[in-house]
Amino acid sequence: MRPAARLALVSAGLGFTCVAWAQDWTTNGFDAQRSFWLRADSKISVETVKERDFQHLWRIDLGGEAPPQAPIPGPVLLDFLISHRGFRSLAFLTGADGTVFAFDTDLARREWQRPLGLGQEPQGMSDECQVGTSSVTRPAIAAFPSMFAVGGFGPARRSPGVGAVGEPEAGAVTLGLPRRPPFRRPEPPKPGARQRPRPRPSLFGLSAVYALSPAGSLHTLLASNGMDHLEPIPFTALGAKVDGLIVVDGVAYVSTANSCGGVQSGVFALDIESKRVSSWEPEGGSVAGTAGPSMVPDGTLYVATTDGRVVALEAKNLREKDSVRVAGKRFTSSPVVMDIDGKDYLAVAADDGSVVLMNAADLATGALGSTRGYHSSTRFDASAVATWRDAEGSTWVLAPVGGDLDPSDGITKNGSVTQGAIAAWRIVEADGALAFAGGWLSEDLEAPQPPIVVNGVVFATAGGQQGPAILYALEANTGKVLWDSGATLGTRPAGGLSAGGNEVFVTTLDGGLHAFGFPIEH
Repeated sequence: MRPAARLALVSAGLGFTCVAWAQDWTTNGFDAQRSFWLRADSKISVETVKERDFQHLWRIDLGGEAPPQAPIPGPVLLDFLISHRGFRSLAFLTGADGTVFAFDTDLARREWQRPLGLGQEPQGMSDECQVGTSSVTRPAIAAFPSMFAVGGFGPARRSPGVGAVGEPEAGAVTLGLPRRPPFRRPEPPKPGARQRPRPRPSLFGLSAVYALSPAGSLHTLLASNGMDHLEPIPFTALGAKVDGLIVVDGVAYVSTANSCGGVQSGVFALDIESKRVSSWEPEGGSVAGTAGPSMVPDGTLYVATTDGRVVALEAKNLREKDSVRVAGKRFTSSPVVMDIDGKDYLAVAADDGSVVLMNAADLATGALGSTRGYHSSTRFDASAVATWRDAEGSTWVLAPVGGDLDPSDGITKNGSVTQGAIAAWRIVEADGALAFAGGWLSEDLEAPQPPIVVNGVVFATAGGQQGPAILYALEANTGKVLWDSGATLGTRPAGGLSAGGNEVFVTTLDGGLHAFGFPIEH
């Protein structure tokens, strides 16, 4: 065998292995649980963001401004790919016209772009529908992510959060991670054991990116060059406004909003192998939030609605399994799934500024607890909720709020709040039940948007109404500001953050993609 051929085979094998082991931001919200929580990063930590050279690295123009109503999720990431073009760390996202872009995040250059748009917007669309309707995702899994950057091995989400930054002069932290264990034939599951559906065959080691075009077709694109791996499959409809595209075990899921393109608000599922489409529509109201349906390890999906319902749906066929209506609540966010002591719980934000806690396995019990609500005329975006777990094993929930919180609830303030803030609450066990207890409120922020958590650091964007938009880094245990981007971003953020490969990514309404991190030599 010629050396070039041997190198190609080795590269293909390495590419498959590294993709399987990397902890990447694969979909809107990072994972199927929509946690917005990257558990480990080899450089980003409270100490490095506060004391080292964390800064704006680059900006790339996507070509064309996004409409003011358009939330553009942070890019989906593939931190390590070996292809015919060599080693790549890639970010994938869609522009307002439906074009899918792939960018090399190390070199800040466009790797490829694939137009999926129509060339013009459908006629007669309302302002709420005059937005880019494409969405992009990489394959995700229903299981909770590993606490380490090595997926599938080591402690999972029931373990406390740990940093992935090594001690000074001690070398790379990844050298200390456990080795892959020897293969053992799995034992049959015990009765009642939590398990996820058996995964379907993969793309034989190829890395795929799934994109939903404005015409409503699902494209399976090769990550290396953007070419179709499969023929496009009809999924939703022309002009439908979609949120939270995700692909788990060969099934694509997406939520729809605003009745755009004549498509009612609801959830759609596409079996990619059989090309069968299933759908679910709420009895009243619309699907809440922009993160899309969330999932527990057995594949059950959860959706919140604007009329105060939380609904459990079966995987693939979307048959309704369970539901509950919480009186007096109008939900605004997708549910976030949390694993607490081996059980699944949900947290959902409402329009009164509160967050509601529920038992995913028994929705009929209703709200287990709720943070205090309030009414505010200030602008804030509560379309998503984040969660994380600290080193002591406490679970936290984070969301934007539009005003001050009552200190009698155990909230530690970081200053007076008149415009808005990021709020964080701890979940504790009290009298044999879970409840919200204590937490923190950040300093005053203008029009805050949903945060993400990276290795004990909370990142959130705010501003852009009266001054420049700003990216903030907050200490996840206290809410204290560690760092901010100043006037670097300029215009308003477009609604989404993501992180991976030692970088944090921000989209802005002027069609920009920004990267923040630590400078490296090339």
